Amino acid sequence: MISLAGKSVVITGGSRGIGRAAALLCARAGADVGVTYHQRSAEADQVAKEVRSLGRRAFVGGGDLADPAVVARIFKEAKAAFGGLDGFVANAGVWPSDDTPLAEMAESRWRSTMAQNLDSVFLSTKAALGLMRPGGSVVIVSSTAGQRGESFHADYAATKGALISLTKSLCIECAPAIRVNCVAPGWVDTDMSALAYADGGRERIAATIPMKRVPLAEDIAGPILFLLSDLACHVTGEVLNVNGGSVLCG
Repeated sequence: MISLAGKSVVITGGSRGIGRAAALLCARAGADVGVTYHQRSAEADQVAKEVRSLGRRAFVGGGDLADPAVVARIFKEAKAAFGGLDGFVANAGVWPSDDTPLAEMAESRWRSTMAQNLDSVFLSTKAALGLMRPGGSVVIVSSTAGQRGESFHADYAATKGALISLTKSLCIECAPAIRVNCVAPGWVDTDMSALAYADGGRERIAATIPMKRVPLAEDIAGPILFLLSDLACHVTGEVLNVNGGSVLCG
């Protein structure tokens, strides 16, 4: 078992999906875990309850991570709860489900996606770095879309590509004290993608993945745990594709 014993980690978007799976896996590995949520307070509280049931400390911070005041408050709470951080996972984000060509995309959708997927990561990562202890690790959640694009979802793909560039920039800025890496899932079995899986969509999507299945959130949480751990102590600036090979099948 990979150990995070004695470490403290904050995971954004930790109320469900990949964030929830990562939070519980980190707690099982011995970490104290803070999770953030935007609107799903009950789900976030349940994650914290499960973390505590594993004998670890937990805290919950709520609000819009694109708001600097909210981010400042949450990380003030993180400092009060844990003193400092050994790990940070920038996971929160959105995927607008409507297929919309750029020529028809409303500016409001573009701005909203930028705020939730990019501004929020800038603000929260900046705040986390201010609390990070030497030897700490940052993991940013990108996507296959950030590497090969995604037609009719150019807003989403643009943000995820930017997160890869952010990762590569920060790995130089933060070394040698802090490592910064990225995981790049493709389709994942979470409620964020539920509409795409309806009416046979899951089967059609699975057929395009070399591993021939849509992964669970837990399949992404494992690589996140590895990157947070000391087993990855000489890994930084990497984009770890956790998408069943689908990044090669654009």
